[in-house]
Amino acid sequence: MLERISIDPEICHGKACIKGTRVPVHLILEMLAAGDSFADILESYPFLTEDDIRAAIAYASLLATEEIRTIPTVA
Repeated sequence: MLERISIDPEICHGKACIKGTRVPVHLILEMLAAGDSFADILESYPFLTEDDIRAAIAYASLLATEEIRTIPTVA
């Protein structure tokens, strides 16, 4: 799935996009979070596929599994 995601500094300021498009992954995720269905997204972006939407979800899942460590601030 992740081969459907590209990150190119020359496209969308380097944000993760669906490969071959200028549709950022975050836009798809925002639409899903707002309650839009796959069908809604495909109606808005007919050149995308259901697998592209699934790839966006898989990419978000990968990012969510990263371990975040806080750095103590100096008072």
